Amino acid sequence: NVGALLNASFGNAVELILSIIALKEGKIDVVQASLLGSVLSNLLLVLGFCFIFGGIKFDTQTFNQTAAQTSASLLSLSCLSLLIPAAFHATASSGIDQTANIQHLSYGTSIVLLIVYILYLFFQLKTHTHLYVTDNEEEEEPVLPLWLGIVLLLVITVLVALCAEFLVGSIDGLSHSWGLSTVFIGLILLPIVGNAAEHVTAVSVAMKNKMDLAIGVSIGSSMQVALFVTPLMVIIGWIIGQNMTLFFNTFETCILFVSVLIVNYLIQDGESNWLEGVMLLSTYVIIAIAIFFYPGSTSD
Repeated sequence: NVGALLNASFGNAVELILSIIALKEGKIDVVQASLLGSVLSNLLLVLGFCFIFGGIKFDTQTFNQTAAQTSASLLSLSCLSLLIPAAFHATASSGIDQTANIQHLSYGTSIVLLIVYILYLFFQLKTHTHLYVTDNEEEEEPVLPLWLGIVLLLVITVLVALCAEFLVGSIDGLSHSWGLSTVFIGLILLPIVGNAAEHVTAVSVAMKNKMDLAIGVSIGSSMQVALFVTPLMVIIGWIIGQNMTLFFNTFETCILFVSVLIVNYLIQDGESNWLEGVMLLSTYVIIAIAIFFYPGSTSD
């Protein structure tokens, strides 16, 4: 399961770099949309394709139910952390500006989420490693030596940072030329590009019947974005003077809640098949259609 953690972490490096660059430029709506979109993409699109392609090759696939439900439960906690600011905003006195209160609420909640994520790593890697051991793990010969892997990782990270800066700078032009809202670009297009690494990795291992690794990459990546990257962006915004919060509008909060609910339900039995993948994929397509028609800002 360390492999799944590393895959999710390095895959989310793209999302982290994109978010930091967009946050520095003050594009907070793009940051929030891309982070939420990354969670949805990994949770529905990536996991859905894993279930479909794995289910076509193998009739029914099994996975570590405890590990999957632990990640899904932490994802539910992250979802709750977004529901509370939305509920706070909806129920607070309408005559009083609650911006400062929501900002402080986001700071406190982000610190709690980061602490929980650190404790989760301690739980996974130290105190309860036995829960993440699978019977069908096989030793594989490394394709590259360690030093070469580290060098390639550093070089690719620099290239990703350069590409990400150009990508963020082209969002306004893309929105204007294609007539797409920044909400659709942030929630759908950017996450698909940013999650390409997780997508390829998760689907390829699912087709090898390594569902623990596939679920660890997909659900684990979603959980990492929600529990670590998002609150980290709030803290970074606090440091650099950008008012990034955990407040998402009702529509965004609802689609996240429904997505987490569906995934939690489907992984309860510790088994997967291609029809469950179709359910996840169709949910993502329905959400994408709704986001396409959702009123959002476009560049003039």
